[in-house]
Parts: sequence; structure tokens; C-alpha cells
Amino acid sequence: MIGKMIRMQRIMDRGSGKMVIVPIDHGISDGPIDGLINVRETVSTIAESGANGILMHKGMVQVGFRGGGSDIGLIVHLSAGTMLSPDPLNKVIVTTVEEAVALGADAISIHINVGATDTGRMMLEAGEVARDCKRLGMPLLMMMYPRGEKVSNEKDVSVVKIAARIGAELGADIVKTNYTGSKESFREVVEGCPVPVVIAGGCKGTDREVLQMIKDAMDAGASGVALGRNAFQHKEPKKMIGAVSLIVNKGYLVDDAINKVGLKDEIIIPISPQKSFH
Repeated sequence: MIGKMIRMQRIMDRGSGKMVIVPIDHGISDGPIDGLINVRETVSTIAESGANGILMHKGMVQVGFRGGGSDIGLIVHLSAGTMLSPDPLNKVIVTTVEEAVALGADAISIHINVGATDTGRMMLEAGEVARDCKRLGMPLLMMMYPRGEKVSNEKDVSVVKIAARIGAELGADIVKTNYTGSKESFREVVEGCPVPVVIAGGCKGTDREVLQMIKDAMDAGASGVALGRNAFQHKEPKKMIGAVSLIVNKGYLVDDAINKVGLKDEIIIPISPQKSFH
């Protein structure tokens, strides 16, 4: 397991043991949205901002990873689904763990929508990927989202904690899931999941609201955040990611982080106008 431990350190802050990850895997699900037109430029900006890891599909690794001088951990995403599909919630594995290793990955990620029509098949594939990651010493991040016909509220703690626990049961080293809206409820998710939990950062709102959500999640026991569109579509991505890093890795309060990086308060974070199936 020494290989997995070494690679885990490459996607986290070694001082805090926490992580700020910026996913840019939205191109398959949503197309070339704002912020992901020039991938090399986006990767360079993220790497220079203080993030610990960046998450992308194999094709984008070949055209845009390590576009600048700053280094950053690489997480290769294995799952894919498109908004043009009859059921965009069903994800399929399009990359092998071996391919990701050959690309220089420091970790692997997959996506399961717990409650989608093909949940069983996604869980089966997750178990197989976990087996390969264990064999090759690769950390595995599972994105576990409660989504589907039986899920009326994707942030309800009763379904979020089930989704998170499924990830741990299937062999995840890290679980990414939705924040449930309060410290008290999210603490239930963390306590019920025996591996580190990072929150998805996709909520709409002002800088302060997003940063406060992250701070509350950290107070509840989260191990970090995966911030996508609210990072790479931000008007000042370096400042936003820098503020997030201060909160996650240094324990800053929201106001202190905003002041430290010079982030303008109450900037509305631009979100893609189309509905995302990411």
C-alpha cells in the first residue's frame, strides 16, 4: 500500500492532510462550456492558484495537463455520460486504470448516480475499478450522488449518507458527495462514511456563500472540496481558489480568507446557463 500512500500525498496538502480539487471533466457531459475552451490555459491558472489536484478525462491530459510552471496532482476520471443521452444519469467506464497509470495519474476517479436506472451496473463497475486500483496502488475517489426517480432532494441527509457509505463499501479511498446544508446534518454523513469525504462545490451563490458552505463542511469533518464551475468559471479564479485553499488547508475564517486574497465580496459566481448533467 506504500504506492497508494505516496500518491495520496500528491493530491492533498501535506501539512493539513486536506485537499482542494478542481474538476474540469465537464466537457463530456456539458460540452465546451465557458472556462474549458482553452484547457491548457485553464490548467495553468488552476495550478498557480494553490489547488492540490485537478481532475480530467484522458483526452484532456494529453492536450492540456501541466500547461504552466506550477505542479499539481493529476486525477484521471474514468466515468462518462452526456446530456444528449436518453438517460444522462447513467455513467459508463471509458478509461481503464492502466491507461490512467500510463498517463501519469496520481489518483483515479469514477462517478455513480445512486438511484439512476442503471445504478447496479455502475456499482458493479466501481467494484472492478476498486480492485484494479488496489492491485496497482492507485488512490480511488468515488463521486457518489443520490440522483434518480426515488430521490426528491439530492441534498437530503437521509440519501446523501447512504450514497457516501456505498462508496466506502465499494472500496473508495475518498468519497465526494453533496453538502447537506448544515453542519449538523453533514456530520452524519462524515460519521457514517469511514473514508475521507469531500464536498461538491456546485451550489449557486455569491463568493461568500460558497466559501461559508466550504467552511461549514470543514467544521463538520469534511476532508476538502471539489470545486468545478465555481472555480474555473469565476471572474477571478486564482483568488477564488486561493481563498478556498486558505479555508481548507489553513483553517482560515471566511472573512479572513476573502481579505487575504483580495477577493471582492458579493461577486455572483457565473454558472453555465444550461442544466448540467455532470
